[in-house]
Amino acid sequence: MRFKNKIVLVLGGNSGMGLAAAQAFAAEGGIVHLTGRNQATIDAAVANIPGATGYASDIADIAATEAVVKRVETAHNRLDVLYINAGVGGFAALEAITEDDWDHVHAINLKGCVFALQKAVRIMGEGGAIVVTGSIGAHGPLAGNGTYAAAKAGLAMAMKVFAKELLPRKIRLNLVSPGPIDTPLLHRNPGMGPDDVARLKEMMIANIPMHRMGESAEVAKAVLFLASDDASFITGTDLLVDGGLIELG
Repeated sequence: MRFKNKIVLVLGGNSGMGLAAAQAFAAEGGIVHLTGRNQATIDAAVANIPGATGYASDIADIAATEAVVKRVETAHNRLDVLYINAGVGGFAALEAITEDDWDHVHAINLKGCVFALQKAVRIMGEGGAIVVTGSIGAHGPLAGNGTYAAAKAGLAMAMKVFAKELLPRKIRLNLVSPGPIDTPLLHRNPGMGPDDVARLKEMMIANIPMHRMGESAEVAKAVLFLASDDASFITGTDLLVDGGLIELG
């Protein structure tokens, strides 16, 4: 029970990797709060996680995230573990990128995550742990992935800077960068239909040394490790959970 009575906030915890992590935190004793943009999936998540509380909140809305943090503070007067998982994809070649698409992806994947961290660390004390979902998109070029890769690369470096800034407060901050994981996010890329997604999955599997896509539960295990005292001497790292794609592909 690595998280017994720990107050845990999972931003983007209503589906995919975030949901798997929220369930795992609760299974190990955590008192879980989670957010999402879809009320139906939030309700379903809360119904299946003992003691969990859910909030409808878009990470791109900084005021809404701050309101969630204030509600956690009112309930517990502290936050022990923060997992920032909210994100959105966006595949488009250079010629097809629009300003609206660029701004949308960056508002969620970079700006929203940075300000979520800013708001949440206010109620974190010594020994707090933060994990942020990065992406292997920040580590290697993939045609059509420029918008998403730029946001995730910016996020990765920003979080390393903030990990250093948080050292005096004895708060650890690490990233988990998943490779190809079959989550709902994969199927919500603007401009991509079912056939496009199927072709993308085939292409990714062909290049993964383990010859399969990862599962949300596998990412959740990495998240919980970095958030736990098992990783007490680890901060500022970016843990690749990608079947060997970046290092061995």
